[in-house]
Order: sequence, then structure tokens, then C-alpha cells
Amino acid sequence: MPAPATPLDLLLLPTWLVPVEPAGVVLREHALGIRDGRIALIAPRAEALRHPAREIRELPGCLLTPGLVNAHGHAAMTLFRGLADDLPLGNWLQDHIWPAEARWVDEAFVRDGSELAIAEQILGGVTCMADMYFFPEVASEVIHRSGIRAQLSIPVLDFPIPGARDADEALRKGLGLFDDLRQHPRISVAFGPHAPYTVSDDKLENLRMLAEELDAGIHMHVHETAGEIQQSLAQYGERPLARLSRLGLLGPRFQAVHMTQVSAEDVALLVESNSSVIHCPESNLKLACGFCPVERLWQAGVNVAIGTDGAASNNDLDLLGELRTATLLAKAVAGSATALDAHRALRMATLNGARALGLDAETGSLELGKLADLVAFDLSGLAQQPLYDPVSQLVYTSNRSCVRHVWVGGKALLDERRLTRLDEQQLIACARQWGEKIAAR
Repeated sequence: MPAPATPLDLLLLPTWLVPVEPAGVVLREHALGIRDGRIALIAPRAEALRHPAREIRELPGCLLTPGLVNAHGHAAMTLFRGLADDLPLGNWLQDHIWPAEARWVDEAFVRDGSELAIAEQILGGVTCMADMYFFPEVASEVIHRSGIRAQLSIPVLDFPIPGARDADEALRKGLGLFDDLRQHPRISVAFGPHAPYTVSDDKLENLRMLAEELDAGIHMHVHETAGEIQQSLAQYGERPLARLSRLGLLGPRFQAVHMTQVSAEDVALLVESNSSVIHCPESNLKLACGFCPVERLWQAGVNVAIGTDGAASNNDLDLLGELRTATLLAKAVAGSATALDAHRALRMATLNGARALGLDAETGSLELGKLADLVAFDLSGLAQQPLYDPVSQLVYTSNRSCVRHVWVGGKALLDERRLTRLDEQQLIACARQWGEKIAAR
């Protein structure tokens, strides 16, 4: 007599299921089963119900997708949200943000700001985020408690930063963090040189060697503005991306954030090196930095992911809203209504993001054996009716308020829009206290 089947921990029964891989597929009246934090079953509803399960969850009117991946942000900067709006990048950064960081950023700031950002992202369907900010060891503690998945970048600049007197100290602390988190199930560590114009050749070469030795990602602002290109040409006689290529930084683990200034030579370097681009459309628009040519990069074979950037320059961490902006902007930039369709946009925010962060073998799509990082979007509302294609309706008519449930590794972080590990009202009160203190100085 055969042994009884091991029960599923959870069986989810949505109206629609979009696995993302294979591309463009929408499964209607299918179920997804979770066992030990991983996807153990994807099957038609009737067949799935024959499997024993400890819990069965009906999700009528819901679209189940992989969790969203916010591939670039500065989590703690939520506490600077709206501090210096409507300014060009150079003025915004040098005259307002850097002085504010020097005055306010400490361990308490990073702890409270990161927790606020994580809660906002979970409420928006984000299950994995890339964070690039100071005191990453403090952020790692918050991430650990929150249950979200993350890549933490060790910040490296040529001048002192909060938490490190110089780049050598930042790297020493970062390498210690890398060792501490080496076996962590949800947190990976990457190197985060700020930008080509703030990190010298010798430090970049050192980072390249360390990244190769540790098989770690390199996360960097690149080609964010036209001025950055002009400065590099004047100082080095080459474009920033070409300089990074010459120094050996480009490769499958290189994450080029922004890329609003892209030449044919830049595209060739990205393709040849298999580097990823992380598109931050709303931050780029708000700071008038330029337009990333998403469709041209995609058609060339470049992996393009998406990020919100920090709330100081966006001003929200709504990745679903970012997707809608990205699709519309891509069509205008390409001059084609077929550019970046809704299904590819969802892929950009899931599997492409996971690939950019080196996590695509484990998350980013709904496939057997992968981690159960999931989000259920409620598409039963008035604004989504009538509904012909749930993915188009998600991207073009919905917003983050339709996120009903979020799971990371099969564990619920959001249940009927209620955060399970974080206290929303306490976070609001804490953020208000920071705002009053910062505004008073």
C-alpha cells in the first residue's frame, strides 16, 4: 500500500495565476500549493483539491503572481520624503540631501527609516528589495525581523560617510557583514560603489577583486545624468560605462542603476558583459535626469529590472505605480505603442529583478521547487471591470491598494492588507516624530 502523500502546508485558490515563466501565460482556476516554504504544486483547481492540505485559502477575484522585486532603493531615506522637492539632481544631492544625511543619519535613523520603507513595500506587494544605504548592518537586523527578502549593498565612496570614516573602514565593516550573513536564508550582500564620479579607479579595482573572490554583486548608479557623461569624458577621456568596463567591473553580477544616457557603444558593452540595468523611471522623471531606453535595451538582450529609488526622490515606494509609469514612458521613448507590454512589465518587476540580484534560481517566477514568494492582487473592484486580461488590468488600471496578501518563503507578511510582523500605527507615529525633529532644525 503506497504511503499517504505529505500534506501541503497551504493551498491557494486564486481566480488567475500568472507564473511569469513561461512568458505570457495566464492560468485560470488553477491552484498553487506550498510545502516547506517552496512551491510544491501548480495544478487545475479540481485536481489540486484532491491533495491533502493543512490550510486551504480561497482567493476569489484575485490574481496570484510572483512577489515584486524592487531592484533599487535607499530604504532609510523614507524619513527624508518630501524634504527637498522640485530641484535638479546636483542641487538636490549636494545642497540638501548630503547635508541632511551628515546631520541626521545614524543607527536609529537607519533602523526607523528602513522599517518604515519595508512596511510600505510589503503593503505594495514587494517581497524582495535591493537596499543601498549607510549602516547596512543595522538595516540587516530590521530586514531579518521583517521577513522580507533583500540584497544589501555595502556603500563605498571616496569621502567619509555616516558609519565609516573612509572607504577602507566601510569595506572592513561590509566584509564582516558578508561573513555574518553568508548563510542567511533571505539576505545577500553586494558591493555598492555609489557612482563613477564618487569612487576612484583604485577603489573600483579593489571592489572588483573582492566581488570576484566572494561571487558578490556590484550595485552602482551609472549614467544617471548627461553631466556625469561630460565630466567623465573630460576627466578620463571615456564614458563612465567604458571606464567601468576597462576596470573589469561589468559582468553578470553588475547592476547598473538608471542608465538614462545610452549610446550604441553602451548597449554593446551591456550585452557583451551580460550586465543588468535597473530602471527607475519616476525618480529619473522627477529629477529631470533623462529617459532610459528600455525597449531598445530589451530588444538587444539586456536584462532590465525596475526600482523605485529612494522616497526622497520618488516620493513613494509603490513598485506597481512605477510599472505603469515605465510602460507608458517606454512607449513614448520608443515611439511605439507595442513597447514594453503589460506582461513584459510584470516580468521586469519579478523574474528580471531576481536575475539582476542573482536570485532567479530561487525566486521571481512561480515554478515547482522555487521559494513561495507570492502576492495576491484583488482585481474584483469597480475600476478593474470588465476584465479581459488580468495582467493588463493589473498594470494599467490598478494600484497598490489592491494588494491583499503577501508571502515570503511561504510565510504571510500581509494578510487581508494587515501587516503580520510590523505595527503600521507605531511606524506612522515614529515617522512623524522624525519629521518634526528634522523640520525644526
